[in-house]
Amino acid sequence: MHSSPSIARLSGLSLTIALASLLLACSKTAAPEEPIRAVKVMTVGVQPVAFGLEYAGEVRARVQSSLGFRVGGKLITRTVELGRRVKAGQVLAQLDPQDLKLAADAARSQVAAALTNRDLAAADFKRYQALKEQNFISSAELEHRDTAMKAAQAQLDTAQSQLSAQVNQAGYANLLADSPGVVTAVLAEVGQVVAAGTPVIQLAQDGPRDVVFVVPEDKVAAIKLGSSVAVRVWAGTEPQTAVVREVAASADPVTRTFTVKAGLSATSDLALGRTVSVLPAGLQRSALQVIKLPTTALRQEGQATVVWVLDTATMTVRLQPIQVATADGNDIVVASGLTPGMQVVTAGVHVLTPGQKVMLYKDNQSVALTSKAQTAINGVAFENPAIASPSAAVSAPAQ
Repeated sequence: MHSSPSIARLSGLSLTIALASLLLACSKTAAPEEPIRAVKVMTVGVQPVAFGLEYAGEVRARVQSSLGFRVGGKLITRTVELGRRVKAGQVLAQLDPQDLKLAADAARSQVAAALTNRDLAAADFKRYQALKEQNFISSAELEHRDTAMKAAQAQLDTAQSQLSAQVNQAGYANLLADSPGVVTAVLAEVGQVVAAGTPVIQLAQDGPRDVVFVVPEDKVAAIKLGSSVAVRVWAGTEPQTAVVREVAASADPVTRTFTVKAGLSATSDLALGRTVSVLPAGLQRSALQVIKLPTTALRQEGQATVVWVLDTATMTVRLQPIQVATADGNDIVVASGLTPGMQVVTAGVHVLTPGQKVMLYKDNQSVALTSKAQTAINGVAFENPAIASPSAAVSAPAQ
């Protein structure tokens, strides 16, 4: 009978706890505050930049000869390989000379026959001339013999000329280098039958060298004969200067580009066939004052390129659309959208939102943390004599 008040009090306490739980469940939890991010910024300013066009070129010999036999035949010997240096008069290849020798022998036989006919006609002319002096024959008969002798002499001259041509053709079986140089191409192999004039060896003659490059038709008018060209090797050495000496009068029918040849100086040591970068002086622009930003500052929003601009009064960021003119190394050149004095975020652009509060990133924070960590380590080391001196810990005897 005395337990009823206790039960009533217990029921009231349970009801109070239930109501408190219900109120807590219905109340909304407060959203966590957005963290203030540290960003790197740069103050926008103008700086000089040089604009120009650069082309790829190749170093070639000024005179390149495509050597071929002056007669046709079967190639039986080739004494040089690609890249071999040769001297003037050196034998590069040889044809089978057997047919040419037979033709020369036949020409010699024709010369011998013509010589015999000429001598016979000359002897007849002398006999008839003596008979004419004695008035045994008429003048017409003597003239007939004189004409026969002249015809025989003409046949002899023809046969001798043919013999000289055949002898020369027999010599043409050897392909000779007409000047010292380097073999840049081999166009025929042993066993191949080549026609007269077919290129067999391509030879780059020693002497002046050119840089050959092509330019589009809308830029060829800016390249003048005698203008300078900066030649830069891709390995990164100091650029050399060449002078434009030839501009093609017509465009290539396929690429519609114009070939330009610029002569290098006599002291140039650029190897044949080397690829270089060419910067024609006529296509370079003087230094202009422009705004440049690192590529890390850019952000793409749909079709627009934007950057984050810092409002120093509220320390918040906002998006600013810009127009990109061109690239300059690892930087971009801004055509419009920014003015000098603005502060642009250059790192962390992909984690920001419009109106977000930020703070400036300071490089010395890491230095301070490193110093504090080092101090803590030293403090622990001094409190523990066992690690105060590494050398002592190593040399301590085992217990």
